[in-house]
Amino acid sequence: MSDDLWTEVDHYIEGLLLGDDEALEAARRSSAEAGLPAIAVSPPQGKMLELLARVRGAHTILELGTLGGYSTIWMARALPADGRLVTLELDPDYAEVARANIARAGLGHLVEQRIGPAIETLPELVAEGAGPFDLIFLDADKASYPDYLPWTLELSAPGTLIVADNLVRDGRVIDRANDEPSIVGRRRFTELLGAEPRVSATLIQTVGSKGYDGFALGLVER
Repeated sequence: MSDDLWTEVDHYIEGLLLGDDEALEAARRSSAEAGLPAIAVSPPQGKMLELLARVRGAHTILELGTLGGYSTIWMARALPADGRLVTLELDPDYAEVARANIARAGLGHLVEQRIGPAIETLPELVAEGAGPFDLIFLDADKASYPDYLPWTLELSAPGTLIVADNLVRDGRVIDRANDEPSIVGRRRFTELLGAEPRVSATLIQTVGSKGYDGFALGLVER
């Protein structure tokens, strides 16, 4: 099986289950035109995030890694009129692209952007009493995932759903000889998640237009 086939199947899924969506397509176009890396979630993955937020009945969502706001739009659509999504982005240029995309989608009133290193912004959110969040989506610097986890838990409560993307990376995560910081970060995060007594979690392998990867899904139980 090949990446081309996985991409074709993703298109098949999009055509049957997702349909056309001008706001999301515009977000992808403007992100590409602005030179943002093509690392946003795929449309089926974005829909999965929306459905998870709806199943959870989320009123509050925290996202680490805004990029162009593509996943932000998907999740914000699941919120009620009085909901709130806080999204963290390191790069101010990316954040500006995301701001326009989110506004174009009619969701600016639900989304609060924070710009700066997440490892600095997360403690600020804790100090402000911004949590707990119903859903937390990690899709930022993979080398720092282990550092983000304690703060993620500080901003959680029983019932919080934690989704962490890109944890398999073509299977390289199980290669103990691979000492790339991003791979080590993925591996360490998964180890910490597995050892965390407050969280029940699994890791699902995925294939699609984004290649071979996987995401962790964790439920905070206490």
